[in-house]
Amino acid sequence: MNEEETYLSPEEEAALAAELAELEELDEADEADATMPGTVIAEAELPPGHKSGFVALVGRPNVGKSTLMNAFMKQKIAIIAPRAQTTRNNQLGILTQPNHQIVFVDTPGIMQKAMHKLDELMLDTAVEALSDADVVVWLVDATFPPNEEDERLATMMSNSRGQVILALNKNDEVPRDDVLERIESYRQLLPADTEWLFFSALRGAGVDELHDMIVEALPEGPRYYPQDQITDLYMRDLAAELIREQVLIQIRDEIPHGVTVEITAFKEDETPLRINATIFVERNSHKRIIIGANGAQMKQIGTAARREIQVMLDQPVFLDLWVKVAPKWRRDEAQLKRFGYLRD
Repeated sequence: MNEEETYLSPEEEAALAAELAELEELDEADEADATMPGTVIAEAELPPGHKSGFVALVGRPNVGKSTLMNAFMKQKIAIIAPRAQTTRNNQLGILTQPNHQIVFVDTPGIMQKAMHKLDELMLDTAVEALSDADVVVWLVDATFPPNEEDERLATMMSNSRGQVILALNKNDEVPRDDVLERIESYRQLLPADTEWLFFSALRGAGVDELHDMIVEALPEGPRYYPQDQITDLYMRDLAAELIREQVLIQIRDEIPHGVTVEITAFKEDETPLRINATIFVERNSHKRIIIGANGAQMKQIGTAARREIQVMLDQPVFLDLWVKVAPKWRRDEAQLKRFGYLRD
């Protein structure tokens, strides 16, 4: 693990620019070969009545959307942390079975007020997924009664194109005496014929039933992705997310909301696979906290992230982490483009 000054020397900037240019070329080559969303895969062997479609998992921040998608996929493809706004971009989870293909869209939490440009982009991303989905799973945290924000979201659900399923999460945490009243309070926000389920994403109780409800609501259609594709992210993108996940888990202050991770090298031809990554924060004081005394905090983040990446890739990994300051990057359109949150 390394500590680096906030600003790069001219030589370091030139070297990093060359490496990033190489990564962009690789991205362009990958994108040329990648299957794009909505592209129909020609398969003569699809059974009659094959169903497919996009299923948006939407709701307020920190209600369990990423946990639910991982439960559907039966493997970890979305990061999870006990903090709101862990998910920043729509991420696909592609579940292919003989008679259907479900393209889950894990969305950022829909917030009431955007505090900066990144929040605005996240809100736009979630609303776009809501409008495009064939099925919308509105996930709520049933441990709390609905409030004004839930009423606003219910209006959005009623105006969506796809069929809405109300998914009341965390059924194991709701006091028994409150269950019926809590279910009814959320059901009253939607049309009376709306399908609903009281379940637990974390425990897996009711997840299979929710899956079956989604399949029933899907239209007939082709496969949009190859059978063996499970997400739309590249491996280095997932590695960046797993590093950010460890910052979210291990740092308890407001710092994680101003953190992003950039992969500067992903060398698959080396053994162990070598990953160089930079954690960006908005303040020098945040940088010092992430590094910790004698680099101890940085080492803990790197060790935990490396283990998660090795599990994902099923191979040994060498992870080299740096930390730098990018002041107010969440408000800077140029920086948001650089980090992949804003596209031309």
